[in-house]
Order: sequence, then C-alpha cells, then structure tokens
Amino acid sequence: MTNHLKSRLSAAAFASAVFAAGAGGTALPSLAAVDCGEAPGAPAHHLLPANADTVHWGYFAKGREPVVAAHSGDFVTIETLTHHANDDAERMVKGDPGAESVFKWEPGDKGVDRRGAGPMDASALGRGAGEGFGVHVLTGPVYVCGAEPGDVLEVKILDLAPRPSANPDYAGKTFGSNAAAWWGFHYNDLIEEPKPREVITIYELDATGGKDWAKAVYSYRWVPQTDPDGVVHEIIDYPGVPVDHSTVTETPALQGIRVPIRPHFGTMGVAPAEADFVDSIPPGYFGGNIDNWRIGKGGTMYYPVAVEGALLSAGDPHAAQGDSELAGTAIETSMTGVVQVILHKKDELAGTPLEELDYPLLETDTEWVVHGFSYANYLDELGETAQSDIYSKSSIDNAMRDAFRKMRHFLMTTKGLSEDEAISLMSVATDFGVTQVVDGNWGVHGVIEKRVFAD
Repeated sequence: MTNHLKSRLSAAAFASAVFAAGAGGTALPSLAAVDCGEAPGAPAHHLLPANADTVHWGYFAKGREPVVAAHSGDFVTIETLTHHANDDAERMVKGDPGAESVFKWEPGDKGVDRRGAGPMDASALGRGAGEGFGVHVLTGPVYVCGAEPGDVLEVKILDLAPRPSANPDYAGKTFGSNAAAWWGFHYNDLIEEPKPREVITIYELDATGGKDWAKAVYSYRWVPQTDPDGVVHEIIDYPGVPVDHSTVTETPALQGIRVPIRPHFGTMGVAPAEADFVDSIPPGYFGGNIDNWRIGKGGTMYYPVAVEGALLSAGDPHAAQGDSELAGTAIETSMTGVVQVILHKKDELAGTPLEELDYPLLETDTEWVVHGFSYANYLDELGETAQSDIYSKSSIDNAMRDAFRKMRHFLMTTKGLSEDEAISLMSVATDFGVTQVVDGNWGVHGVIEKRVFAD
C-alpha cells in the first residue's frame, strides 16, 4: 500500500497498530523448538505446498513458525500463489485445492484470516484482519539449520514453472492478472476519462511452457466490490477480495500483442529483526518485495541473515514485468519453484563477494546485480513509525545513491579496487536501472557484467 490510503491513519497510530499486531492474533512461537537433527549425508529435497496451513499473507515475521527445516545444501520445491487470483477465480482458483483453501472466504470465515501486518480486529480502517498493510501470499518460512545473524544465505533458483489452471474448462493454460491500480506511478497522470480509474487485465499463458509469451484475454474497470463480510471496497484496498464478474464489463485488450515472459519471484527474502510483523510491500536489506524480473531461473540471491534460522519465504510470483513495474503490478500469476539453500557462515566470508554483505545481492551466469533502495534499512532509519513513513519518504534520488554506494562497496571489497577505480568503472561499465517505483521503498539496481573482470 502507499500513502494514498495510509494517510487516513496517522503515522503514530499506524506504527502502534503494526507493532502491536500480535495482540489478539497468532502468538509468536519459540524457534528454539525447531528440531533440525543431524545433517544427512546427501542433500534432502523438501516439498513445500501452498495451502492455508503453509502460507502467511502480507507480512514477514521473525517469530513465524517454520513450515520446513532445511540443512545447508538442501533443495526445496516451493509452491507460490498470487494474491491477485480472485481477480478471476474461475481461471486462477477454481478446482485447485491449495488455492481454494487460501482464498476461501465465507461470511465470518476466511481460509487465511490475517492479511497484512496490521491489527487482527481491523480497528485501524475496518477493512479486515491485518488491514491489508501488506498484500503478498508468501509460502514458508523455511528454517535453515545453523543460520545465525551475520551469516549469509545463498538461494539458487533452479527452476520456476507456471501453476496450471485446475479448472477443466482451461486445461493446459495458466492465467495472471495485471492491476493498473491507485498505487501505480501513472495513477495521477491519466489523460482519458474516467479519471481516476483502476483497470484489471487478465493474461493467458501456456502452462506447458511451450510458448514463451503471454497474451491478454480481457480487461475490466474495478467497480466497488462487497466482500463476503459485507465490507465495501471502493478501490483495491484489501488483498484477495473476490471480484463479482456480474458487476464488471469485460472488454478485449491488447489484441495482437505478445508479452515475452520472464518468470520470477517478485517477493523472496528472510525475516527482518526490527519488528514482530513487517509489511510485505516495502523491500529492504532482508530482500522481500524487490520486484526485479532477473530473480528467476538460473539466478542466485544472497541475503544477510538477521534472525535465527534465517526464515526464508517466497511468493508474489510474476510471469512478466518491466523495470519500474509502473502501473503497480506485473503479470501476477501462481508458480512453483525449485531452490537450493546454502548457508555461508560469518567467519568464512572474508575475501569472497559476500564479505560485509548487508544487502540483497543477485548473481546470474553473466552479471552481478546490487539492489539499492530509498532507505537501505528503512525499519531502522525511520524509527518507530517506519512502516508508515516509508510510503511518503521514498525517492529515486535516494535509491540511486544507495545503489551507487552498494556497487562501490562491492567493487572495492570483492575486486580490490580503489574508490577512484570503482567510480570510473561504474561510470563506464555499470548499468543502473529503476527496479520499481510502487513498493514504498523505491528501488534502483546496479548491474555489472562478469566479463568485465579478466579472472
């Protein structure tokens, strides 16, 4: 969410609501009870399905009870669901037991009640448990045995494939939703009537992977939706609201257009240490909602560990997204990934690219990518009202400067360059791009090709 809605709640009140979110909700368990046992002789492979028992919706939490305990080197097949599936439940929910358990919503009974880092009793804005202060369906967390603050967790993304529609009417297909919404960069700069407006576009993909592109099926304008508990949503202000398609007008969209797919995790990261419940929308040093389309198959992410066990979660899967995610979302679709987790202990990092790493770092076969944000650690830098203030304090200037500082650090630390050498190399060989301008803590990424280095 952004300041458009949160402005309705004072910064102090929002901070109080978020930091007290555990009251009346799920108690924070003790992680000391996690039994890792002895590491097996060979890496194990864990299956982590997505259902109402294995996901947490809209937040990271350092006390969230782990779903899987993995040793360094283990593999995890992790199913992830898009929080936009109810934009077209016939195509993205119906017939899928896991999705149906998560998106179940009957009067007084939701499959996953808490949706966001806000209060469980919806005492802030009255939208529902968690208040939508955070929106992403995250699968996990994975407890990494032996992980301690100061370590670095390596996550190799070995595969990422679309989750087929379970509705027999759409066999062999997968669908995703793009919402051009009120938090998008475009929203206050529209030129056609009606203004303002929110528009949903539903895309179709080949579930078999035979086609490397997506096409639009139809679009519709959001109109007020009444959820099963009787709350009216004038705009898209709470995740998972079922859209009644008898109330919207479906129109053809983007005919003759093919969108190249770039499957990736929009949100993946470890639990931050600064608060019990952290809104899933702004990214930070812990990773989270980075929204970089490069975090897909073949990529490797490195995260600084902030809490015991690291507590890795993933979700917000995207079929395609451009740099900036300008309208507010990507092609939001459900996917299944295979990852390998590798733990690097703090005392083993000297002389490696992970030395002094305090930000999320991406490695591909050909590139290193650093991620800069308006605030490197907004939870610490903005104080007790951080989770509200970040939405009004973000800027591309700050994100660019943070990306510059991180790339300078990377080049000086891992390549042994002087500051002057690093600055010259950044100017002639590093590409800086806008990762996203819609997630509160705006992002700029810096990309340098590995072929620049002779070794």
